[in-house]
Amino acid sequence: MYYDDLPIWGFLGRFVTDENDDTNVAKVYLFRNVHFEILYNNDRIIDVFIRNDPNVVVDLTEDREVKMDFTYSVKWTETDIPFEKRLEKYSLTSSLSHHLEIHWFSIINSCVTVLLLTGFLAMILMRVLKNDFVKFTPDEEAHDDQEESGWKNIHGDVFRYPRYKSLFAAALGIGSQLFTLVIFIFMLALVGVFYPYNRGAFFTALIVIYALTSGIAGYSAASFYYMIDGKNWVKILVLTGSLFSGPLFLTFSFLNTVAVAYNSTAALPFGTIMVIFLIWTLVTSPLLVLGGIAGKNSRSEFQAPSKTNKYPREIPQLSWYRSTLAQMAMAGFLPFSAIYVELYYIFASVWGHQIYTIYSILFIIFIILLIVTAFVNVALTYFQLAAEDHEWWWRSFLCGGSTGLFIYGYCMFFYQARSDMYGFMQTSFFFGYMACICYGFFLMLGTVGFRASLIFVRHIYRSVKCE
Repeated sequence: MYYDDLPIWGFLGRFVTDENDDTNVAKVYLFRNVHFEILYNNDRIIDVFIRNDPNVVVDLTEDREVKMDFTYSVKWTETDIPFEKRLEKYSLTSSLSHHLEIHWFSIINSCVTVLLLTGFLAMILMRVLKNDFVKFTPDEEAHDDQEESGWKNIHGDVFRYPRYKSLFAAALGIGSQLFTLVIFIFMLALVGVFYPYNRGAFFTALIVIYALTSGIAGYSAASFYYMIDGKNWVKILVLTGSLFSGPLFLTFSFLNTVAVAYNSTAALPFGTIMVIFLIWTLVTSPLLVLGGIAGKNSRSEFQAPSKTNKYPREIPQLSWYRSTLAQMAMAGFLPFSAIYVELYYIFASVWGHQIYTIYSILFIIFIILLIVTAFVNVALTYFQLAAEDHEWWWRSFLCGGSTGLFIYGYCMFFYQARSDMYGFMQTSFFFGYMACICYGFFLMLGTVGFRASLIFVRHIYRSVKCE
């Protein structure tokens, strides 16, 4: 239970067994009275404890219906502990030495991954420059690495706009908005706004910041859409506004209906739902439209170092490991391996009773996640272009977002092996809301992967003169 945002744990009853310790013949008792001991300082609650009276119980050993009344009692005790320090004991639990050792081990493991990828990417770039020098140097060794210079042969197709460009631009817009949302949430967490168990402030911040950043989604989507010769700005705004919030709304509607059917306090009241709807109507939608109009009027041109041919070049037959699914598996595994240790603590805090307050370490892990995602996508994009496959736009987005699929796979492992959840309501809540979160990560990291690949592709084609 919670009292004044303070967590309270207590037992519902007790087992009494004989000397053989056989639970099949144990006496089962349910506590009828709950005694609260509350520490206060002036008009502020400092701490809360639960005590049970072992004599006020009901025997539930026999399988029969029992009618009873529950009672509670409260004892108020004055204390000198200031209100500002009442959460210290909860915050310190996640800062214990053995927990910190695991967190730092996770960071070191992630940093090693980043260093290896950095060296790998540096070798690729040096190879690219070497090939450029070989091409423009009349030397006998100029033909040694011709197969690796295949990316130069597709200079007339590499900047060909992708198919379904309205959907692509909308996904980039939502990804940019979610990236901004995460950065703002981290800023608030690092300054101490989200103290332990104040989940109301966290969810309120998510809703408000998402509404205020919708203009970023509209601007990013519309500006990129018109940059790649888009025409229908109304279509792109409707698609941007519904690409993430649409599935989120459908999932919330279903899960809230389930909570109402189970008479659960997890169901949001009608008044709260109306407030969220008014925020979406009066804040999110107008800002989305304003951002879209600003992006439409920016009229910036797509910076392509080489011209695009009229007809697309035929893509050669590629090996199975160069397919989209195989590259998504490779691109998602490395970023996921950099964050999976931290994922357990986050899941245990959100879906369990543990407390997570080390937001600085979490922010470092997030930065590492972005770096690994960008590096992996740049490397895979280079190999794709070297194989003369010029359809890299959607590939880089899907490879960048594939980490979200790995996180959802971890959800299934956590539910089976690490959690105590069961029943239709808990299962639907866990997998429903985690699907929305992983979908958001897919869009955000997909945007990061594409932007990194776009910078790399522009750089290498700007560095050579393509005839």
